[in-house]
Amino acid sequence: MSDVRRLTCIRCPRGCQVEAVVEGGSVSSITGNACPRGAAYAADEVCHPMRCVTTTVAVDGSPLDAVVSVRTAGDVPREKVTDVVRALSAVRLTSPVHMGDLVLADVCGTGVNVVATREA
Repeated sequence: MSDVRRLTCIRCPRGCQVEAVVEGGSVSSITGNACPRGAAYAADEVCHPMRCVTTTVAVDGSPLDAVVSVRTAGDVPREKVTDVVRALSAVRLTSPVHMGDLVLADVCGTGVNVVATREA
């Protein structure tokens, strides 16, 4: 039995409405994409969805704010997003924090680092 997944591609500004047909756990066809990036996006999103995580982390001694914005330096598997956010909720940094500073290495065993996205 086949399953049809309808997606809006986010790889370029066109926002193509892409359809991916999944049979037996793998993508058998992709239609609606205007470029090869749309086909790659649909295949990845259906079979192995990944996300960039952005949140904030507490900062002690900051003259500006009590938190600093952070993000994963790469994508993590979608099923690990909640674990990543939980891990970051336990992190406390000490001022000064600089944009690009390593906040948490290899978050949740994903091989992806978390970095600060501004000064604090």
